Amino acid sequence: MPDLFSPLTIRAVTFRNRIAVSPMCEYSSDEGFANDWHLVHLGSRAVGGAGLVMTEAAAVEPRGRISPADLGIWKDAHVEMLAHIAHFIRQQGAVPGIQLAHAGRKASTRVPWEGGAVIPESEGGWQAAAPSPIPFRSGEPVPAELSQTEIRSIIDAFVAAARRAAAAGFQVLEIHGAHGYLINEFLSPLSNHRTDEYGGSFENRARFALQVAEAVRRAWPDSLPLLMRISAIDWVEDGWQIEDSVELARRLGPLGVDLVDCSSGGLAAHAKVQPGPGYQVPFAERIRRETGILTGAVGLITGPHQADGIIRNGQADVVLLAREFLRDPYWPLHAAKALGTHADVPKQYLRAFA
Repeated sequence: MPDLFSPLTIRAVTFRNRIAVSPMCEYSSDEGFANDWHLVHLGSRAVGGAGLVMTEAAAVEPRGRISPADLGIWKDAHVEMLAHIAHFIRQQGAVPGIQLAHAGRKASTRVPWEGGAVIPESEGGWQAAAPSPIPFRSGEPVPAELSQTEIRSIIDAFVAAARRAAAAGFQVLEIHGAHGYLINEFLSPLSNHRTDEYGGSFENRARFALQVAEAVRRAWPDSLPLLMRISAIDWVEDGWQIEDSVELARRLGPLGVDLVDCSSGGLAAHAKVQPGPGYQVPFAERIRRETGILTGAVGLITGPHQADGIIRNGQADVVLLAREFLRDPYWPLHAAKALGTHADVPKQYLRAFA
């Protein structure tokens, strides 16, 4: 059996393979509610054979949405449809996961197909909040600097969202600490210029991420896996570096984080990213090797043999695909055939994969 299709057990959850649907914002919600689009989008990837199917970033408070069309989990009313989606994913043999997020200073923007610019408050936008009053881009509105009281309230919002996720039947929870959003903003010295206990030293800048992880782990069932997505580097010389990510992972493990999902970038608008096939895999490999924590690799992973090699060579424990799953919801079924192994083809589709 190819390593890509070997099962993986984390805590009490067993994944049928090492293929995960990476969180991908759909910008298709109204007031944070999931709807039929999300059911079909996520459900088709479960039918297509993924081991783990994760929702897009779900905002833990309205102010933490990237756009007005973001998914949310800040109130109990959001649970009903999310539960329907999670149940369907499980029926197809996949594990349902949800990503909890707060956009920080990158909030209140138009959806990508409308340009993605900041929405002024006069046009229905809202003031973003951040560790420090530093906008993502020069000329954009200055975000409000969070007080320590507000920081504690956001941690509480993550905890409440985790409890709702458990009530909805999700089996995996991922904390979004990457791509220039709030947790990443606290971590990076480029966006965190605070002088209190949440800024300055690595210890202080990591405090918020670790407090969120610790509080969420206490609220999330002990039998279920907890993940954190990080930006392993900022791609800026004086920003967050891979050595920082290794140290962060060392501290996350004892708090009950089971796997670090290794992405990169998104914090600095002027970053010089160097993309290429599997370009972020070395981050996952190094963190796994130096800390012993499970890792996920993401970023231009497109081919079955490429993905299988990442697992076989011990570079990561899971591969997360995003755009490739948009192009082909049945990627795992096609990958199984390419690798000469069996996959769980739904009986309704057997005649197409015989």
